[in-house]
Amino acid sequence: MKVNERTDFIRQNIERVRERLVKAANTSGRDPADVQLIAISKNFPVSDLEKAYRCGQISFGENRVQELQQKWIESAHLDMDIDWHYVGMLQRNKVRFIIGRVSLIHSVGSLRLMRTIERLAARDEVVQDVLLQVNVSGEETKQGFEPDEVEGALMQCLEFSHIRVRGLMTMAPHYEDPEETRPVFRQLRELRDRLIARDVVRDLPELSMGMTNDFEQAIEEGATIIRVGSAIFGSRYE
Repeated sequence: MKVNERTDFIRQNIERVRERLVKAANTSGRDPADVQLIAISKNFPVSDLEKAYRCGQISFGENRVQELQQKWIESAHLDMDIDWHYVGMLQRNKVRFIIGRVSLIHSVGSLRLMRTIERLAARDEVVQDVLLQVNVSGEETKQGFEPDEVEGALMQCLEFSHIRVRGLMTMAPHYEDPEETRPVFRQLRELRDRLIARDVVRDLPELSMGMTNDFEQAIEEGATIIRVGSAIFGSRYE
C-alpha cells in the first residue's frame, strides 16, 4: 500500500470508529466526550502511529514492553506528544521500564504485580495510575482478579501511596455476535457500582472494556475507555 493510500486508509478508519463511538454513546444517553479511544498500535510501525496522530488520535496502547520502548525512541524524533497506555500482560521484571512513562497501566491483575508497581513507583517518586483487571467471564485463559477478589485488592491499595486505582478493566470472550458480550460488560459496571455504593472506594471513574469487535456494546454498557486496533490500522500491515 502506498504512503498516501495508507494515510487515507487510517484517516477514514479513525473517522468511522469515532462515528460509531458517538452513535453508541448517544444510543445509551451518554456524552461521547466521556469515552476515550485508545488506538492499539502493536505490530504496526511508528509511521502508522504518526498518520493516526496527525488525524487527532493522541492515545495509543501497546502490550509489549520492548516494542513500547522502541516506539518511544522513534516517536521522540517526530514531535508527537503521545498519551501512552500499557494494555498487555505485564511481567514484574518489566515494570521498571514503564513506571511513570505511561499514563495508565490497564492490566494489574495480581497483588504481587501491584506491590512491585508500588515499590518501583516509590523509588522513582511518582504516582502510577492503574486499572485492576477483572476476569469477569471466568475463562482460564484470561488474566486478572476474580470479581470477589476485587474488594480485597482495593483495600490493599489503600496502603499504597504511589498507586492510584482509576477503575477496572476486563476482556470479554470473542463471539461472532458481539451482543453476547453485553453480560460481561454489564457485570463489570455493576461490580464497580456496588463497590462505590458500599463505600469500598469513593470513585472508580474508568471502565476499560470493549475492542474492535464489541466496543459499541461496551460503550452502551458503560465503558469509558475502548481499545481499538484492527478497525483503525487493519488486520495486518501491508
